[in-house]
Amino acid sequence: MPDIHEHAIRVTWGDCDPARIAYTARLPWFALDAINGWWEAKLGQGGWFHMELDRDVGTPFVNLNMDFRAPVTPRHPLICKVWPTRLGKTSISWRVDGYQDRTLCFEGRFTCVFTQASAFRKQPPPPEIRQLIEAHLIPEDAT
Repeated sequence: MPDIHEHAIRVTWGDCDPARIAYTARLPWFALDAINGWWEAKLGQGGWFHMELDRDVGTPFVNLNMDFRAPVTPRHPLICKVWPTRLGKTSISWRVDGYQDRTLCFEGRFTCVFTQASAFRKQPPPPEIRQLIEAHLIPEDAT
């Protein structure tokens, strides 16, 4: 059964604006850090860094979409729930939901394309990566 990966982020004072909430631009960064955390947990080693340098597989983003529900502050850890929702021939889509103190703070949907990193050319994911993703895929309409 696929699982939803949880990635904890420590939000600090430096992440915040004068209104004492996280800068808007930090929220996509938190979500992307959580996706990288999924890769690290499921594929091992250094997530995207390992994929790019050691496997010659890139995954640049082609779409980012976020809905903000509640402010993110340094008061509680930010728990990002991450899972792949769709796997195409050359792309992968992700869902990232960010929670603080059991309150939904943001929902994000992200799509990447697989590339041969050294040539920056679109490619299908390698078979072992495709199998890994398929084992953890939770379609958007299943949640």
